[in-house]
Amino acid sequence: MTVQHSFSEHSDISKSPDQTLSAIVTVRPDVETLTRQRLPYFVGISKSTAGAKGVSMNLVIIPAGGTAEPHFHRDYETAIYLIKGRVETRYGEGLKQSVINEAGDFIFIPPGVPHQPYNLSDTEPAHALVARNDPNEQENVVLYDPTSKG
Repeated sequence: MTVQHSFSEHSDISKSPDQTLSAIVTVRPDVETLTRQRLPYFVGISKSTAGAKGVSMNLVIIPAGGTAEPHFHRDYETAIYLIKGRVETRYGEGLKQSVINEAGDFIFIPPGVPHQPYNLSDTEPAHALVARNDPNEQENVVLYDPTSKG
């Protein structure tokens, strides 16, 4: 992964660590990681890569015919932009509800809502940009058993 810090000409790099620097951070993820949801992920902006304090943004890929493990996000909102593909997301208690999204759709998932996306194509991966108001990559992802009663 390549991380670049671009300081403005007015930046004072001698400031103490608790003071804000005027910097732009560029992250070029070149390593795929496997998430708790069992999907390929490219970590972009996060606490660990850019020092983010309240946001993260990553690229997720759902392989052809693939699905994520059922899960929910503890205490944070998720916004998704589907770049490529067609995905069915089953959600809610027991994953009994469903929505189908296609490339160009923006998707919002509130905190605590169980969900499981499925790539509807057997030949092409689906690509999505995922942003959330949590600077960590996986710490607040909780696996969900749709057959559980509590």
